[in-house]
Amino acid sequence: MLTRTKAAASALPDPLDKAASVEAMFDRIAGRYDRLNRILTLRMDVRWRRISVRVLGLTGRATVLDIACGTGDFCRELDRVGHDVVGTDFSAGMLAAARTRAPLLRGDALDLPVASGSLDGITCGFALRNFTALDPFFAECARTVRSGGRIALLDVSEPKSRIVRIGHAFWFRKVVPFVGGLLSDRAAYRYLPESTAYLPASADLVNMVRAAGFDDVQHRTFFFGTAQLITGTRR
Repeated sequence: MLTRTKAAASALPDPLDKAASVEAMFDRIAGRYDRLNRILTLRMDVRWRRISVRVLGLTGRATVLDIACGTGDFCRELDRVGHDVVGTDFSAGMLAAARTRAPLLRGDALDLPVASGSLDGITCGFALRNFTALDPFFAECARTVRSGGRIALLDVSEPKSRIVRIGHAFWFRKVVPFVGGLLSDRAAYRYLPESTAYLPASADLVNMVRAAGFDDVQHRTFFFGTAQLITGTRR
């Protein structure tokens, strides 16, 4: 994982309390989460999810689990293209606020309530940094996805360009907490930008996914490297 900065440390929970803190935070912001996402990403998150489902590359009526489904954005897109989708999330508040026809399960991403090899695919949007550990999560993906099945993991990223990083840092660490504080919960929208400290470098993420049992692992970036998509095929 990336080392925390002193500035980030004040917004991030103690590792021992992370699961409970993150759950409580998402319960608090569930009602306005979609609205803030659209404002703060200038609606680009909608396009990124659509691309993710397309790149997932599943045909027919595939069975897909959306992990950390939140209010159901990925579920709605997967349903739109004709897949059988189930959503799961740790936050009861998010599930209560979900707007999707998909069946929803409350569950832990590190201990999925799904039989081994029963899924054609998995999606996960903007949640990797909220898990208490990534290796067990990737192992659960490998356990539950059948051989030849696919995963698509969408999250934020750190731009490589110095100029873009400066602009992105201002938006993500200044504008996002300010707007989030006005319209929702300031503490939560301080945590969300600073939680990128939990994400390994992109190359390390790719290697972790490969080590978990996936081939053809691809890494894509969106909007000058501010978001990333990792896809892979279960070997």
